[in-house]
Amino acid sequence: MTKTKLNNNEKANETQLMEHIRNFSFPRLSGTDGEKKAINLTIQTFKNLGYKDQQINIQKFEFSTFYSEYLIKIIGIMNIIIVLTLLFIKYLYPFLVILTIIIISIIFLSMIRILTHPELKGFWEKYIGKFISSSNVYIKLNSNNNANKSKGNILISAHLDSKSQTFKTIWRVIFFSIWEFGIIIFVFLITSFLIDLYFNLFKTILIYLEISLIITSAIIVISILMILLIKTENESPGAIDNATGMSLVFELSSYFKMKPLNNFNIWFCQFSAEEIGTMGSRVFIDKYVDDFKQKELYQINFDMVSCKNHKKKVEFIKSYGIIRRKKTSDLLVSFIKDIGKENEIQIEGHTLLSGAHTDSVPFQLNDFTSINFATPSAAEYSHSREDTIDKVEPKVLYNTLILVINLICKLDQT
Repeated sequence: MTKTKLNNNEKANETQLMEHIRNFSFPRLSGTDGEKKAINLTIQTFKNLGYKDQQINIQKFEFSTFYSEYLIKIIGIMNIIIVLTLLFIKYLYPFLVILTIIIISIIFLSMIRILTHPELKGFWEKYIGKFISSSNVYIKLNSNNNANKSKGNILISAHLDSKSQTFKTIWRVIFFSIWEFGIIIFVFLITSFLIDLYFNLFKTILIYLEISLIITSAIIVISILMILLIKTENESPGAIDNATGMSLVFELSSYFKMKPLNNFNIWFCQFSAEEIGTMGSRVFIDKYVDDFKQKELYQINFDMVSCKNHKKKVEFIKSYGIIRRKKTSDLLVSFIKDIGKENEIQIEGHTLLSGAHTDSVPFQLNDFTSINFATPSAAEYSHSREDTIDKVEPKVLYNTLILVINLICKLDQT
């Protein structure tokens, strides 16, 4: 594949990308006037790029803050109670320990079920938390073969909302990771302790099990307390997170408006409410899940692309999670690596740990092929007032643009 150049002046492309970021660098938490301004500005930006009113889709929706504000606090408080209860009664009432584990497991599985579809308005969502109105803004360009005869759909996405928090993203990820690892260790230790009570297998190291259990319990409680202290605020300009992603969606929509694909329909989506439970992408999926076929939909998502004074590489998420890692599509990873070599663009993959979500997650939960371009080092600034345009690296944005244009064209040719 030959190298793709947008025009003869790379700096002009970088300038345009940065101009979009500059326009959207203001606080825009979901449910605030800032987000409404961002939604209206998104519509106007698509119009400025040559799209007509009838081409611009606005999907209005409501969602509850129960998922983002209350559920994790409920789980955290329950977790503290469980750990301390098991720690104090393990000697006196071993049977009660086992019964407690069973009961809590049932409650935990119920919570996981809620986490799977937080966009649904069930009992918890209606009576705990408040409802917020928001909107997705997106465009669909049919292939040259028209929508009915296309091979499938390519969906380009980013999120338009921003938020600040008590702690930056990097600390939230650390606290969640410590919590998860701590629970794994705690379960192992408490299980070993219970086994010893009945079979007396660890008599010589019982004191070490006891000390380890106390230390692990303390670490879990402290990490959960730090998470409970996290408060969502509306002070981040959101330049990296995620005006960078929006900028790439706009420029890709401009490029492919002039050069529509032959075999795939292509969507350009600016999702809302990503920072409050990836709600925008979830309601979008709920609307179109029957229209999209597995292995015929490719999602390319942008979230925190580039970070000045860090690696000058295009970075992507190659896997998600700690315990059950979900890998990014091998096909898409293979394609971007080949394209990177052809265009002399450095690429690096990372694992996204707990405590961070992107708009790729709802697509992956529905088994759609997805890849997320994100720069982990940007977590040093995201979700804070420090997330300003001077933290953005224009060269990485431009290289990402070139990489994704080639990726889309390659998918269209397969």
